[in-house]
Amino acid sequence: MVLQYKLKKEDRWKKYPGKNKLKYSVGKYDFRLLNSDKTKVLVDKGPYEKVMKRFRQIEFFKHRK
Repeated sequence: MVLQYKLKKEDRWKKYPGKNKLKYSVGKYDFRLLNSDKTKVLVDKGPYEKVMKRFRQIEFFKHRK
């Protein structure tokens, strides 16, 4: 999975470098989650908490036996 981000007023999505490397707080950005091939949007544009909550759900069920 690929996490992408952009400032709310920008158009271009960038690969997420990590929370510590962002210029501003996560509240000023939009986030989205794509599959590893970047062909399908798993979580549409939204706040960090919402996207990460869904990311953790997907990871949990992916590794469940």
